[in-house]
Amino acid sequence: MYIYVQAQDGTPLMPTARAGKVRRMLRDGRAVIATHTPFTIRLTYDTTHHTQSVSLGVDAGTTHIGLSTTTDRKELFAAEIDLRTDIIDNLSTRREARRTRRSKRSIRYRAPRFLNRRTSKRAGLLAPSVQQKVHSHVKAVQDICRLLPVTSVTVEVAQFDTQLLKNPGIVGKQYQQGPQLGFWNVREYVLFRDNHECQHCHGKSKDRILNVHHLESRKTGGDSPDNLVTLCETCHKAYHRGELKLKLKRNSQSLRDAAFMSIMRWKVYNELKQALGVPVHLTYGYLTKYTRIGHTLEKSHAVDARCISGNADARPAGELFRFKQLRRHNRKVMKSNMLKGGHWKHNQAPREIKGFRRYDVVVYKNIQCFINSLRTRGYFSIKTFDGKLISNDNSYKSLGLVRHSGRSLFHKERGLKTRFPALSKDGSTLA
Repeated sequence: MYIYVQAQDGTPLMPTARAGKVRRMLRDGRAVIATHTPFTIRLTYDTTHHTQSVSLGVDAGTTHIGLSTTTDRKELFAAEIDLRTDIIDNLSTRREARRTRRSKRSIRYRAPRFLNRRTSKRAGLLAPSVQQKVHSHVKAVQDICRLLPVTSVTVEVAQFDTQLLKNPGIVGKQYQQGPQLGFWNVREYVLFRDNHECQHCHGKSKDRILNVHHLESRKTGGDSPDNLVTLCETCHKAYHRGELKLKLKRNSQSLRDAAFMSIMRWKVYNELKQALGVPVHLTYGYLTKYTRIGHTLEKSHAVDARCISGNADARPAGELFRFKQLRRHNRKVMKSNMLKGGHWKHNQAPREIKGFRRYDVVVYKNIQCFINSLRTRGYFSIKTFDGKLISNDNSYKSLGLVRHSGRSLFHKERGLKTRFPALSKDGSTLA
């Protein structure tokens, strides 16, 4: 367990494990608490800035980030971050609400007051879902550089050939001659692919009107041909009325994460080079795997990050910080549907009830957990950090506040396993 140290001007210094000395320094006024998480002190007197070579490894990803800061002998900080995956869903919901509002039959309709929509994409502009992930990587690295005197950063990136994943035999000009070559749009291709026949009843309904149906909702599955299927209008309407169930499944899994990583890799690298004053290097997944297997290390994002940092044999920190990004507040003020009497129901709950907020870390029966939902009468839903529901209707009187929520939910894990046991050829554990 390390206590992180900053100089009087905020410059990061090497951390210390001498908790007793830190306690005496705080008592005598020679240091003050800079942050509680991770616990960091700031010295109140001038001191030298002697530091060691510290390497930061970043295991980049679309849903998780692994971080590990090491010297040649010790690991100083290890963390895993769970990124937000609700950006696309929130944007789709907002788009639906705006379409409803634009309808002249809607009570909330108003004419546009000014041109505030981007009509064309600027060079280098990323989709909001991708930009949020890029920003999260850069912000995480900057936070660690303010915590420790990092001298070099190494980022693991990946490039995926999505067409090769779909068709392992693709070569040469076939990359420019995909299955939709010669068709005006996706709908025409899907109808041709399905032989202009309903894939549920296969023409038994005698309905000649054909529709293109999304197997998964457009929010999650998109408009990819793999997510579309031909249905006659009779079966299509019956399905949406709930009168029949489709036994059809998507032909292939989504390659959204692979596409995200291919877009993100150079953007993350270039923004880190611009934002940091230390060298930034790239590495690839096969090198990380080779290092991890060669040192008989377990598979996790933090361990991969330690291998990426170049010091796989460094003594582990012994504790792991787990962060989960949160949506702090719902910006939608009112519900979409109006109540009887022409009243709009508020969509936002009070920010604080009985001194507690959503995602506050609390103690319940000696178990550290967090508040998942609030009720105005003072009864809350609480969960553990791994998502297990402890109580769905628990009184605030039985909870003890540990800390208020921030921009992310986090907790520390200690006593982590760092290596697999050595195995013999027959699979038995060696002494």
